[in-house]
Amino acid sequence: MDWKIELIHVPVTDVDRAKEFYVEKLGFNADHDTRVSEDLRFVQLTPPGSACSIAFGEGLGGTLEPGTLDVIQVVIPDADAVLADLRAKGVEAEGVDEQPWGRFVTLRDPDGNRWTLQQLPDYSAASGSPS
Repeated sequence: MDWKIELIHVPVTDVDRAKEFYVEKLGFNADHDTRVSEDLRFVQLTPPGSACSIAFGEGLGGTLEPGTLDVIQVVIPDADAVLADLRAKGVEAEGVDEQPWGRFVTLRDPDGNRWTLQQLPDYSAASGSPS
């Protein structure tokens, strides 16, 4: 029986500012932006190539304070290319951190929520196996 993570809530203070950042700066797809009532708005965005989306909005009942989320890690194909792309779009991102288990780029959204982007090591090269 498969279990698949579908949605992660990201706490934000300004829904429109967050949506613009994730769509315009990070390239996420805007799946839904629905105002259910005056007190309830639901925004769902999906990173390119991901099966898991993020959500934020108004009246969703989350308990995390904006800026406190720091546990999302995303796999990327090329840390150098992603870092260059982010910086070209005006996103402040930390340079590539080289580790034996991957190459990492870290960024924060406008509320301070931290994202870690990881380029996985080429395990086939380490084992001497052909790619």
